[in-house]
Amino acid sequence: MPHPSSHLAALFVLLACCVAPAAAKDAKEQPLRPMQIQELYNCRDIADPTERLACFDREVGELQTADIQRDITITDRATVQKTRRGLFGFTLPDFGLFGGGDEDEIKSIESTVASASQVDGGRYRIALADDSVWVQTDDRRLALAPRAGQKIQIKTASLGTYFLSLEGRPSIRVRRER
Repeated sequence: MPHPSSHLAALFVLLACCVAPAAAKDAKEQPLRPMQIQELYNCRDIADPTERLACFDREVGELQTADIQRDITITDRATVQKTRRGLFGFTLPDFGLFGGGDEDEIKSIESTVASASQVDGGRYRIALADDSVWVQTDDRRLALAPRAGQKIQIKTASLGTYFLSLEGRPSIRVRRER
């Protein structure tokens, strides 16, 4: 018969498994914010107008110093989207650097072929106009070789893979090389 403490340990493990996803979700929903920004926001809570203005002046100065010294970087949504698009196809850890959530995630890109060459086993290595390079990972044969200037679309697929469609033809599975 199992010892009562083993039942207690199993209960704690079960609780930890249930609580961990909820805690991770809460942590992910809270935006990563530099201390200098939070201190500036905290000035709003000061009731006395003179003290509030002094706080704003002090914290804006701290923010400006941090910006000049490149301790922080302030960016806009368009720049974040451009960066996400440039990193499309790479598997990177989620440090919360790009803010947003699923609604900001890039699920596909469109570009044109800059060059293409056949590599081992008749697969293709395709360089795009944006300087990214994609390599075919499946054995599907293309009826026509990719040519410079052709339009392509790359979409996310399951399990971290991607599909490349060349001018609407059947897709091939690819991975980003560069």
